[in-house]
Amino acid sequence: MASMRDIKRRKASIQSTGQITKAMKLVSTVKLQKSRTRAEETRPYSDTMYATVQSILAHTQGITHPFVTGGGKGKKAVIVLTSNRGLAGGYNSNVVKLITQSGLPMEELVIYAVGKKGKDALARKGYEIAEDYSDFCENPEYADAVTISRRVLQDFKDGKIGEIYLACTRFKNTVVHEPQLKKLLPVEKELSAETSAKENSHDAAEGEEKNIVTIPMNFEAEPEDVLSMLIPGYVTSLLFGALLEAAASENGARMQAMDSATNNAEEMISDLTLLYNRARQGSITQELTEIIAGAEAIS
Repeated sequence: MASMRDIKRRKASIQSTGQITKAMKLVSTVKLQKSRTRAEETRPYSDTMYATVQSILAHTQGITHPFVTGGGKGKKAVIVLTSNRGLAGGYNSNVVKLITQSGLPMEELVIYAVGKKGKDALARKGYEIAEDYSDFCENPEYADAVTISRRVLQDFKDGKIGEIYLACTRFKNTVVHEPQLKKLLPVEKELSAETSAKENSHDAAEGEEKNIVTIPMNFEAEPEDVLSMLIPGYVTSLLFGALLEAAASENGARMQAMDSATNNAEEMISDLTLLYNRARQGSITQELTEIIAGAEAIS
């Protein structure tokens, strides 16, 4: 059994750690409230933007545009959203696994990293890092999404990359954070006309949905000119929404991790207190035994 001094020293160390994790939990809780509000306010816009673009393409045929047919035969770009700090449970590792287990060949991927944890983990595994935007993790703004999308879209136009993916975490609630790998470009006609109509008019009556399906898509200007203006905004909107979702997911994951760490510290302190009391009781009993034995020997 460890000595009383060792138990007391270890107990003090765990108490100090528990205070730190409790403080980090409180900080993450406050940050989560702010980031969650921003993410929930932006989500309807980014979701509607995605559904709208898919609906436009579902109702349109015969368009030849790089944003639809592909920018070239270059590598596949992946915009990876992680955090700059650890102590967030499996938040960062889940995003990294999303890429390493996606089936996409490593030699064909180029990483545009937002977050030091994801960048460092993928760099150690041998992935090519094209750009580091780790400064955009804290309190992301729309201008940050514009900066990233402009660089990636320019590489797409130049033929350096032929596909653009987004690896991020979608915030469901405080406990559930779903990692996603979404293809941004070339925009594929993933949804049928009927499905896209239902997504864009989910509050409308069934009869109105059927009428929307039959409506052709008319362009005021040429379709290629419209897509040249629409798709960059589409990519930026999805990226900005993903940045906010990632910030909320990070704070939620860190809050849960620090809560678990605090609870574990309290359990360890309780066990050490019991162990200390047993050691102290044993020490007192031994001293009393020695005193009694000494008194008997003298008499």
